[in-house]
This record gives sequence, C-alpha cells and structure tokens, in this order.
Amino acid sequence: MSFRVLGPLEVSAGGRALSLGGAKPRMLLGSLLLNPNRLVSTDLLVEVLWPHSPPRSAVANLRTYVSTLRAGLRGGADGHGDRNEDRIRALTSGYSLHVEPEELDLLRFDQLVEQAQRDRSTGRPERALELLRQAGSLWRGRPLEGLPASPGWQSALGRLAERRLAATEERLALQVATGEYTNAIAELQGLLEEHPFREELWRQLMLALHGSGRRAEALHAYTVVRRRLADELGVEPGPELRHVHRLVLSGERAEEPGAIEIEPQHVCQLPPDTPDFTGRTQQLGELLGTLAEPDRMPIAIVVGAPGMGKTTLATHAAHRLRSRFPDGQLYVDLGGTTRSPRDPATVLAELLRALGVPGAAVPEGAHERAARFRSLLADRRMLVVLDDAVNAAQVRPLLPATAGSAVLVTSRSRITELPGAHLVELGVFTPAEAMTLLGSIAGRERVSGDDDACDRLLEACGLLPLAIRIAGAKLAGRQGWPLRVLADRLDDESRRLNELRLGELGVRASVDLSYRGLPPRAARAMRLLGLLDGPSQPGWVVGALLGTEDYDDALDALVDANLLRLAGVDCSGQPRYAMADLLRVYAREMVRADPAAEREAALERVAGGWLTLAERACAHLPTSIFAPATGAAPRWSPEAAVLRLVTADPVGWLTAETQALVAAVEHGPRGAAQELAACLVPWFDLRSHFDEWRRTHEAALVGTREDRDRWGEAVLRRGLGQLALYQDRYPEAIEQFQRSRGLFDSVGDEHGAAIAVSGLAAVDRVLGRTEEALRNCTAALRMFVNAGDRHGEAYARNVLGVIHLAAGRHAAALGEFSSALRLSRALADRHREAHVLHELGMLHFTLGRTSAAVAETERALGIFEAIGDTQGEVYARQQLGGMHARLGDEPRAAALLRTALEGHRRIGDRRGEASTAQSLGELHQAAGRIDPARTHLALARQLWRELGAEEQAAELTTALATLG
Repeated sequence: MSFRVLGPLEVSAGGRALSLGGAKPRMLLGSLLLNPNRLVSTDLLVEVLWPHSPPRSAVANLRTYVSTLRAGLRGGADGHGDRNEDRIRALTSGYSLHVEPEELDLLRFDQLVEQAQRDRSTGRPERALELLRQAGSLWRGRPLEGLPASPGWQSALGRLAERRLAATEERLALQVATGEYTNAIAELQGLLEEHPFREELWRQLMLALHGSGRRAEALHAYTVVRRRLADELGVEPGPELRHVHRLVLSGERAEEPGAIEIEPQHVCQLPPDTPDFTGRTQQLGELLGTLAEPDRMPIAIVVGAPGMGKTTLATHAAHRLRSRFPDGQLYVDLGGTTRSPRDPATVLAELLRALGVPGAAVPEGAHERAARFRSLLADRRMLVVLDDAVNAAQVRPLLPATAGSAVLVTSRSRITELPGAHLVELGVFTPAEAMTLLGSIAGRERVSGDDDACDRLLEACGLLPLAIRIAGAKLAGRQGWPLRVLADRLDDESRRLNELRLGELGVRASVDLSYRGLPPRAARAMRLLGLLDGPSQPGWVVGALLGTEDYDDALDALVDANLLRLAGVDCSGQPRYAMADLLRVYAREMVRADPAAEREAALERVAGGWLTLAERACAHLPTSIFAPATGAAPRWSPEAAVLRLVTADPVGWLTAETQALVAAVEHGPRGAAQELAACLVPWFDLRSHFDEWRRTHEAALVGTREDRDRWGEAVLRRGLGQLALYQDRYPEAIEQFQRSRGLFDSVGDEHGAAIAVSGLAAVDRVLGRTEEALRNCTAALRMFVNAGDRHGEAYARNVLGVIHLAAGRHAAALGEFSSALRLSRALADRHREAHVLHELGMLHFTLGRTSAAVAETERALGIFEAIGDTQGEVYARQQLGGMHARLGDEPRAAALLRTALEGHRRIGDRRGEASTAQSLGELHQAAGRIDPARTHLALARQLWRELGAEEQAAELTTALATLG
C-alpha cells in the first residue's frame, strides 16, 4: 500500500486510490500517519477531530471512525485484508498505525535525507544531491492539504516544515558546492523572502553569487543581511557569514563553497596521556598518518581484545595530534561494554553543550542534533575521540561531515561498516616492547641485570600489556626484590594470576585470582560495584554499597589492586573512581552468588544516597511548588563531608552529578527512581535540562505503572505535563495534568492535586482561556490552603492576580498580588517575591503609575539576577522594554527588547520570542522604520502560527497589511 501525507492525503493499493470516508476518518488517518508506528493518545485524537467542543460520545465516535478506516484499508488489500486491517492497533490509551518506510512518503523522505547526509559525509556529493532531489520531489504541497486545520497537528507540522527546510538548505548547499549556481540563486532568493533571518540561506546565496562571477551582488547581499540583523535584531552576522564575506572580498574561490569556517573556543576533553607509553610504533604511525590526512575526513578505528591498551593508544595518539587540530579535541566514552551503551542522541546533546550550545537550545530529535553537530564542525579542524563503541550504528550519527576534522574510535568489535575507515588492530606486545615497558616501570638496570628471569617473567605474562604493567608495578613497589623472585612466583601457574592482580575479561583467570586476594570487605565492594552503571562513581557509593561510612580501607584496597582506578576530580571537587568495563562484567558475574536480598538492599542504599543528596542540593535552589512531597523510598546518608560539600555548592554538585543522577533513576529501584526523578525537577527546570527531565520521568513512569503506584504515577505525570507546557505541547500538557489530577484524587492527595490543577490553570492562561484559568486557579488555591502549603498559596495568589489583571479586574489583581507578596516575604521566598514584583509592575503600569511600575520591575530583575533565574531575567527585561517603549524612551526600550529577544532564543522559549518580536516590530512601526517593523512583525506572526495562536497571528496579518 501507499500512504502520502506530504501534500493532500492519499492512500492507494495496487495503484488504485482508496475511499476512506468523510473528513473525520481522514483526519484520524492523517493524525496516525503523522506519528507512524507510534502510539497516538485518544485524547489527542479527540482534540484533532473536535478541537472546540467534543461531544460526550467522542470516544465512541472515534472507535466508529477507526472501524471505518479498517474497512477502507481492508477493501484495498488485494488478498491481504487481515494484514491491512491489523495495521491499526487499539492500545490502552490510544491507537497506532503500522507502516513500512517504503509505504509512507514521510518515512521515505527521512530515509532519503539520512542517506544523503551519509553520502555527503563520505565524499559522495553528487549522489547526496540526487537523493535530496528525490526527497524534495515527495512533497506535493502542504502536509495534509485539503483537510480541516487542527491545533493538534501544529507541533508535528511545524517539525515537518523545519525538516523540509533543513533538507532544502542541504540540497542548495550541495548545488552550490557542485557549481549549479544559477538555479540555486533563484531558489535561495525566493526562500529568503520567507525566511529573512536564516543565515545559512544568506551564506549559500553569497557563495553562489561569488561562484558565478557576481562578486558585487554577493557583497551587496552581505550588506543587506548585516544591516537587517543589526537594525532589527541587534546582532552581528555569525562566523560563517563573516568567513564568506572575507572570501568574497579577497576574490578567492573556495575549494568547496559549501564549507563553513567557524571560530570556536578551544575545547580539549582528552583524558591525561600515559607518561610511560611504550611500543605500538607501527600502530601509532598508522594512526598519526591516517588522522593527519588533510584532504578528507579520516576515520581510524582501534580494535582488540581486552587488556591490549586500546584507549591508552588512542589517547596517546590524540595528544600527539593536538597541534594538527587547533580547534579542539572532543572525547566521549560510549559505554559499549556496559549493559546500556550510550544513546547517540544523548551523546550528541552532550557534545553540543561542550561546543557552546545552551541546554534549552539543543534540538529535540537525534537527526536534528546530528545535523547541528555536523554544522558546528564544518570546516573546523577538530579531533573526535569515541571510546568504547558498541557498533557502527552508534558511531555513525557522531561523525563530522567535512574534511579538516578526524575521528578516532576504539571498540571491542571489528567495526567494518563505516566507509573509508582505517582499522588498526592491536595484538600482544613484541618481546622488545614488553621488555621496554617493564623496564620503564620497574627500572631499566634492574630488568637488564637478569635476562633469564626477565624472559621467564615476560613469558608468564603472555606479552599482554596489562599483565606486564601489573608485574612492573609490583616490582616498583618492592625495590628489595630481585627480578627472579617475581619470575619464580609467576612460574607457578596456581599463583601466577594471583600475582597479576589487575586484568580484564580477556585475562579472566587473572582477574579471578586478583579478586580472591582482596580483603573480604573490598571483595564484597567490588562485587557490589558490578551492580552499578555509569562511567565513574564518587567514593561514597562504596560506603552505600557496604552500608557503612567507614569504607576507606575497601576503597583503597580496590584502588591499590587496580580493580578500581581514580578517574579524576569532578567540577564539585569530588574524586571519582571507575572500574574497567570488563572488570565490571566480571564483578557482575561474581555478585550473582550473593543473596538477592543483599543485592537489593545495596542498590536501595545507593539509590537512597543519591536521593538524600539530591534533596539536600535541590533544597538550596529557588523555592519551587513543583518540589514533591517526600515518599516512602528509604534514604541513606553519606558521610558528613559529602553532605557539607553538597550544601556548600549545590549547583556545582548537581552540575557534576546530573548524568549519574539520571543513571540512578534509569537503573535504580523503582520507588527511589520515581522520587529521585521528581526531586530533580526544580534543577531540570532551572537549567532547562529538558532531555534529562523527559528521560528520567519516562523511565520512572514504567516502574510506577507496573507497580500500580498511582501516587508515583501522578507525580511523574505532573512533571511531564510541566515539561510539555514549557515546550509548547499544550494538548499533551493538558492530558498529563488531567491524568495527574485524577490519580492524585484517587489516592486522596489534595496537595498533589493542587499542583496538577495549577498546571491546568497555567495552560488555560497561556491559551487565553481566562474563565477556565480562573476556575482552575481558584480551585488550586483552595487546595493549597487546605493542605497548609503557604508557598503553593503564594504561587496561586500570584497567578490569580495575573488572571484578574488580564481580565481588567484591577482591584482584585492588586489584592491577590499584595497577599502573594506578603506571603513570599514572610517565607523568605525571594523567587516568588520576584515574580510577584514583576506582575505588580505590570499592574502599576496599567493603572498609569509609571514610576512605581518601573521600580517594581527593576526590583524583580535584581532578584532574578541574584538567584540565577535566567528565564525570570529575560521576562523582566522584556517587560521593562515594553514600559520604556510606552514612555517614549525608544533607545532604552529597543536595547531591553533586543536583549530579551536574544534571551528567549537562548532558552528556547518560542512564546516569549513571539511576544518580544511583536513588541520590537510595533516599536519600529511607531518610529516609522517600516522594514524592521515588517521583519519583526512577520517573525512574530510566524511564531504565533507555529504555536497555534491564530488570533494573534490574524492581528499581525492586519498590521502587516497596513505597512504595504
């Protein structure tokens, strides 16, 4: 069958169009096809079909339309009726439609774009261009054109439009790169009419004009975009545009016009080099030669058995190559030998942050993140080290696309699927290399003094680098021993691996004997460490596993035996310890023999430790009504020094431990996982860690549902609703808040229900549903008061004031604001006080008390700055800008609004960006600056449309019409 949504909805079988009924069944099918092979909730489908007033029988009607669709698909099945009818699956909370990639134009489009990106990254631009043309040809108009518009589609359609534009940009860049200037110029000029601030389009236009000999026009294009960015947004062109401008001025031709030159801050994430690195001359030469090739984007992959020194070699080579990659060196441990190898999407988010992309601005999808990563590295000379990869699929999204950068991968597996990659395989040392390493550790004179003992020792070690390093360290720590003493010990096979107490799974017997030589508490700690995931752990975790604060002896024993290594010190000052990946596998095997109750208790203590520390850290963040009530999960308290460190620098500790906390949620006991996920919401909220917010809540939600923990599920759904609200997914936010409220009601938790209802009020307020917002907020206030939550009461009164102010009920607004302010100050809640002052400022301004209005808003701004609330700062500056605009102070207003606009973009707040762009447009319009007014108003209209705010968009359409 064939399904087409990139234009009018069409379904055909065997070349024959199918009849699928009226508008409602077709809208239902369109919703399922926009989310292929994924659950689409019943609530969302109801909203799509009846956006304003769904009938009471909506769910029953929905089932009827599903039956209609199934019948239509069965009628075109050509002998495959059962299979096609079963395409639509009824699940507990919605429906899903199964399609293969070749059956749906949307999936085929994504497939073609991904393949084109791979071809371009591997030096096949002509093939990539053809694929992108094929992808573009799948579009026949607006998606689902001809069907009634629905707010439930806005988010998905917005993402589709962005993907189409990104693919078009990539195609045009390839056209320019391959000399197709004329057609590219015409299309670029047309796109810039629709997207005047898209710097990538301007860059390609300049390159195309320059490439076709129209140098003056290319320089004029730069003048136009520079003036537009400066006058209307208050920013300068980015480094990509500036580079092309320099190129045009110099009259030079770029070898690849599509390339980008970026001027980044230097980044070096490499682990320390090994001071006594030895041998591997041939392999090191291969790496240095391969990775230094200037004409392509080289990939080198180091593979070998455990204990061969893959990471040591890769790190040493990377340090040797630093001067060839002046823009920096990125390093990521991909966790290929762990139970949960790292997801490329998560790694890309980490890399983007390292390259300077703010957390809130990291794209949501893996494909978008990969595209952004390639764009940032284009024409930069950077080395990317990907340590411990599991397979090619994990590596492929992390590859740069252009010459200049290089990639160095280590893996236990032979990764051969990456085109053009150079494989470097490590075996055991040569005898000469082994002797050199042993001498560098134990002393050259000592080793050369007894050739027979040295030969016997190296033979017993099997020329394995790890075993030789252990033997050398043992000799260095026992200076009085002749070499033959250790050689004699190693001659006895029953003692050999006991002497070589370090090793990995490739030398399993050695690991086993080393383990059995540990003190009982250290051996137990090693076994229990095998229960944990994550690249490294702080020392207190060992104490939690053992159930004691007195754990230094066990920790020291593991470090001395090299079964645990010091992995460095994090940004909060804590030393961190790591167990080699295969040692962790060994420890996991050993711990299976321990009683299940002991294993579960150890994991509960570790999870309880993370929960205790997270609660202490988050208690020092700005007060949030989203902080959950304490649940029943057991706590465990690390030693006082760790508690003091967290209290002294809670933000630093949370920054250092965010990934460990996420892992604790994803792999910890269910009850603690739920509470920890909820506990971290104020932190995720403050720093816009939206990925971590969603990952932790969705992971914990699985456990609460399986355990039928309605209270825990209610807490998590409330958190997911708040996240959806921040990310402008209003139908999802409403669904999650409603389900949360219902669950809280079912367990009799009025305070939890109050938080959920306040979320519903927030959605109503954002969507302009004043009466609904007032009703929900009043209910939330009543519940907060009944529950004795004064912080919640202050929050609800502040929101009530905002609602009354919007409705023109000024006296009521003043009363609520005054009560909220008194409460906030009595509670020493500066965060809430700042929000109330911000709203009071707007009330005073509305009443004509301009001096008081400006003063209150400036007080709010000062508090926001003091407590580090970036979002609050941005909104306060936006409000001050609007006030100064009304007061006639145009320069001050413009400066504040430009700063606010940039801030909204930085934190990813599209609604704030839309309202600020509109204010700037109106400011320019009042001053008679028609072009910047038109640009900002058009930008605001586009954003309002993407947000589904058609009324605001319609008003701006009228305003734009008056500008001509």
